[in-house]
Amino acid sequence: MTNMSEKLYLKIKSIMDTWHEDNIYAISFFVYPNDEYEYNGFSNVSSFAVSYNTEDDCKGAGQYDEERWNYAFWRQDETTVIDPDESNELTDLLFDWYKENGILNIGEEDEDCYDENYNYIGKGPVGHYELLELVSKAAKRLQQEGFIENKFGKKIPIIIHGLEYAWYDIEATQNANINGEADTFLKAMQKLGMI
Repeated sequence: MTNMSEKLYLKIKSIMDTWHEDNIYAISFFVYPNDEYEYNGFSNVSSFAVSYNTEDDCKGAGQYDEERWNYAFWRQDETTVIDPDESNELTDLLFDWYKENGILNIGEEDEDCYDENYNYIGKGPVGHYELLELVSKAAKRLQQEGFIENKFGKKIPIIIHGLEYAWYDIEATQNANINGEADTFLKAMQKLGMI
């Protein structure tokens, strides 16, 4: 059985071990489905990349300002972990994991994904929510074991998101930041009307 969460955890740690920049205040776990991404005949599959933002990047934005928390304003200098467009070990393992767990029809989306008020209630294309759960579990472990605080000398939120901050991104972020590391981010998103 493929231990995908463990593989992601180890890969993320190895990437973060290369980060030596000062003033990192937030870590991005960008999980994003795209119709253009294809893998072995599946389309609309999700990618996963990690990055961060620093105080210098947000040029003194206030604690709840959009420039501080909306990924659209970040430098977006990502390191790819899962890349459906270019087969790599972790992408191959993820698709093995999907198969082992009976997750079929990767990339397809339920047509009934809006409520009566036209709010999106879906989980993204098949495979996306499952990848979010794996990523969130790895992020939670990084927080739980104190890796982030020990590496950077302070608590830093891990924000799990796509281009939009869907309900499942917020759920994954809350699940990952078990000691309230993301409280300021969540409050900012509420103030900005993004969640």
